[in-house]
Amino acid sequence: MASELYNTIDALSREKGIDPQIVVSAVEDAIVMATRKYYKSQENLRAKLDKETGKINAFAVKTVVETPEQVEDPNLQITVDDARKIDPALEVGGELLIPKVTEGILGRIAAQLAKQVIFQKVREAERDTVYNEYIGRVGEIVNATVKRVEGPDVIFDIGKAEARMPRKEQSRLESFAIGERVRVVIARVERASKGPGVVVSRAAPELVQHLFQTEVPEIYDGTVVIRAIAREAGERTKIAVMSKDKDVDAVGACVGMKGMRVQSIIRELRGEKIDIIEYHEDAVTFAEKALQPAKVSRVTVVDSADKHLEVVVDDSQLSLAIGKKGQNVRLAAKLLGWKIDIKSEEEKRQEVELQMAAMAPQASTPLENVTGLGEGLVEKLSAAGVTTVEALADMTPEQLEAIEGIGPKTVEKISLAVNNYFASLEAGAAEGEVPAEGVSSEGVAEEAAPEAVDGEVAAEEPAAAPEATAEAEAASGENEEHEPKDGSAPETTE
Repeated sequence: MASELYNTIDALSREKGIDPQIVVSAVEDAIVMATRKYYKSQENLRAKLDKETGKINAFAVKTVVETPEQVEDPNLQITVDDARKIDPALEVGGELLIPKVTEGILGRIAAQLAKQVIFQKVREAERDTVYNEYIGRVGEIVNATVKRVEGPDVIFDIGKAEARMPRKEQSRLESFAIGERVRVVIARVERASKGPGVVVSRAAPELVQHLFQTEVPEIYDGTVVIRAIAREAGERTKIAVMSKDKDVDAVGACVGMKGMRVQSIIRELRGEKIDIIEYHEDAVTFAEKALQPAKVSRVTVVDSADKHLEVVVDDSQLSLAIGKKGQNVRLAAKLLGWKIDIKSEEEKRQEVELQMAAMAPQASTPLENVTGLGEGLVEKLSAAGVTTVEALADMTPEQLEAIEGIGPKTVEKISLAVNNYFASLEAGAAEGEVPAEGVSSEGVAEEAAPEAVDGEVAAEEPAAAPEATAEAEAASGENEEHEPKDGSAPETTE
């Protein structure tokens, strides 16, 4: 029959959910520490609890060796001849247990020390039990009860342990009352000096996934599959779903009749916005869907290896596509796993114009070709960095007068010389110097700039014709990009 002490240990073990042998070992270790402190001994001590009597005996343990020469430390070793005087059955290599008197001599201090050791061992055992219980349940949804609030953290009771929810794992829309029951995700289990810390979350995407599995039978039975979730807790969640059954609408199943299913999830998340998107293997189509509610004009793959997309939207849709503080495009990029650059139609048009201007051949005529400037004036202009007629024509009178040695009269001389130069080109064009091909490849050169020859323009409107041509080319390029390659209307224009 077990002693009263052992029954107490057994009851304590059941309460803490730990192995009784761990508590017994803790009691024995405590007696060893108290005995060593009392005797001030360096001997190898061992304690043993008698399960039936409840008595704890302490012993000095010595290893049996054959000869006296092998005794390196008398506190730890004893010869076989000396050992057999106490226990005749001992052999070399065995252990001799020498009882130590403990009853009535350990005192109050030793008892207090023993108590501390027992509590420490029990706490360590509890920590190991909690850690082993929850380390394999990371990502699992559990029901928890709000126990208390410690600063920004909320402490939950999750059954066998307490769990902590730090600020970053909370939704800004939520607040909790003591005793309230909520569903939380076990985010991680941490080993710390104060014991294992179970960290739970209400901001993890797994919570939304669990709620959809609970509310949508088609997801629970595998007909509809959640392919990706991107979430910013308290703000917005984007969830991509696909159906394995062609007769089942994945998005419709998640929304439910009159939105009942998704509204139930939104209430659980305290009003967090949820976008349900149909998943597509094609990144371009998926990007168009992921950027909802914005309407996308076109999507271009910039680099498939680096997963980089460029999205062009109407000017009025740019802010909607980007979202508040970039949230919409950020979540869409996280959902796709691609980097997304968003540009408006105007930004794209300007970019195309700059690219075309950079690609267009730049005419450059040396100043020496202009009669009327004079050798000395050409040298002054060249020293100031002006070496072509085109650069000279672009300069204002104020810019010219800022050059050393050039005054108002010289500016008039320069203006007259440049005008005469361009007039001579214009006269050459009027006499019928037409290119052999007739019109440019864009088919707009003769209409947009009838006075243009070899890239030069009449002096009266030096910039008008090139701009018209660039705009016409840009517009032509945009129209081509708007037209689907396969002849069908793009989805985003619906």
